[in-house]
Amino acid sequence: MPDTSPTASIAEVFESQRDRLRAVAYRMLGSHADAEDVVQEAWLRLSRQDTAAIQNLAGWLTTVVGRISLDVLRSRQAHPETSLNDRLPERMVTLDDSPAPEEDALLADSVGLALLVVLESLRPNERLAFVLHDLFAVPFEEIGKILGKSTDAAKMLASRARRRVQAPKQPTNVERGQREVVQAFLAAARDGDFEELLRVLHPQVSLTVDTPAGVVVTLGATKVAAGAQLAASAAPLGRAAFVNGLPGVISWGEDGSPLSVLAFTVVDGQIIGITAVVDPAKLAQMNLPAP
Repeated sequence: MPDTSPTASIAEVFESQRDRLRAVAYRMLGSHADAEDVVQEAWLRLSRQDTAAIQNLAGWLTTVVGRISLDVLRSRQAHPETSLNDRLPERMVTLDDSPAPEEDALLADSVGLALLVVLESLRPNERLAFVLHDLFAVPFEEIGKILGKSTDAAKMLASRARRRVQAPKQPTNVERGQREVVQAFLAAARDGDFEELLRVLHPQVSLTVDTPAGVVVTLGATKVAAGAQLAASAAPLGRAAFVNGLPGVISWGEDGSPLSVLAFTVVDGQIIGITAVVDPAKLAQMNLPAP
């Protein structure tokens, strides 16, 4: 157990809590770099405090990390076009030549990525309540203080988020259903079937495209469906793949060079997140299979 006794130095206590604080911030923000920045800011705030007046230093640090992360989330919500810059996770890509991924590591990655994508769709208050309570067992009373709300209100926020966060637990029938949804999306995009696109897209779907000029984010089913129709009209047919265990598609040019990699997160029969890489430099680093 970490030493949080009064005899331990403040620096020692902070270092004993650093990994946990980093984990809290990462689940809140989905970015290792942002999580490190938040933890560093928490240390700076701690260094300016009269620590003798802090009765529970571990709890105080969790509260500070939660508040800083909440500010970052709210800033992202105000500027969604830059919210995912430099935060797309590394991808492991394999062709979909079997009913399901065989590597356990792929499945574990898919659950983690799926959770992060779904968390991105939550409002900042919902995300904080869910992450702190369900993932790190912070009492609702403390969460309410961070949010400036009552304990009951914090419980309601976490409950609302919990209903949205339903990552797949089994890779069998669930995964097969996910791929069917993705296939329906791709077919509708190629056919220009706007109504079918809206049916398979979650109303709050997010499309994140990694381009040579940076990351571009599109939010909402109507905008994503319109963009999918336009892109499908010019895109070559690709091959089904698994991207970090998620159903995806790889497309190549006539010369065999990769053009794009897409990954889809499907929850309850609808696509809630799409990530796409079209930046040639990023594609060249992904060790993609040959066409």
